[in-house]
Amino acid sequence: MSKYYAKKQTLMKSKEINSEKQKQSNNFFSKNLKKIYPIGLQKRSHCSPISLSSLSLSLSQNSTDDSSPTDSASPPPLEEKILSALHLLSPIQSPPPPHDDEEPRRCSWITKNSDSVYVQFHDECWGVPVYDDNKLFELLAMCGLLMDLNWTEILKRRQLLREAFSGFDPYRVSKMGEKEINAIISNKDVALAERRVRCIVDNAKCITKIARECGSFSCYMWEYVSYKPVINKFRHSRNVPLRSPKAEIISKDLVTRGFRYVGPVIVYSFMQAAGMTVDHLLHCYRYGDCVDLAERPWRHF
Repeated sequence: MSKYYAKKQTLMKSKEINSEKQKQSNNFFSKNLKKIYPIGLQKRSHCSPISLSSLSLSLSQNSTDDSSPTDSASPPPLEEKILSALHLLSPIQSPPPPHDDEEPRRCSWITKNSDSVYVQFHDECWGVPVYDDNKLFELLAMCGLLMDLNWTEILKRRQLLREAFSGFDPYRVSKMGEKEINAIISNKDVALAERRVRCIVDNAKCITKIARECGSFSCYMWEYVSYKPVINKFRHSRNVPLRSPKAEIISKDLVTRGFRYVGPVIVYSFMQAAGMTVDHLLHCYRYGDCVDLAERPWRHF
């Protein structure tokens, strides 16, 4: 019985010694492996799916054996690794899309203080090719008023001017008599000087003469630019001219035909408004639209 007990004790001690050696061997391997490949979360360029369970496992392995001394630097605190793991799992934040109500970029002379009627004229009319005789006559008359008024003041009276001058029909305006002319002069809402009213009537008579000679006032004007708008590429408002050699040629011929208040500056303003020249700045959102219209075939009928 004593021999059996002694043999049993010897086997138990042998097992304890082998278990202790195995444990020391595992600790040595784990300790040296950390020196070469420290276990931690690394951000990868190709983000593979990471589950919360695998992250917890990695973090728990990093947190064990904290008391064992190593030659490498101590790992970061557990809280920092948790934040890093959550950051990897969170979706990438893309920049917010532009708001629908965001103002488009316009020519620099359109500011936040610009009147809405002026902004609308810039966005819808200015630089758009015009081929209708009545509309061309209207633009020529409005540009002639720029000597006394600005665009905002003129545009606010636009509807009143149309009513006073019969929709700017050159044939009807050319036949106006003294009674009709005096009625316009005395209209306080229109507020035009007599010389301005008579100038518009006289220019209407000249337009009817050109229409009989050339087929239409539109044909006469667009022939100067070979029936295709001049496309400029101005980056700054200071580069936009007040007049051009073409405007000087047109102005000279209009004066010869009896037109009044049609100097080179007024004629160039007319060319800009009628789309005969595209002077929107390159950064203006209307530039591309007007260029597309300018590159289409001549649309006069």
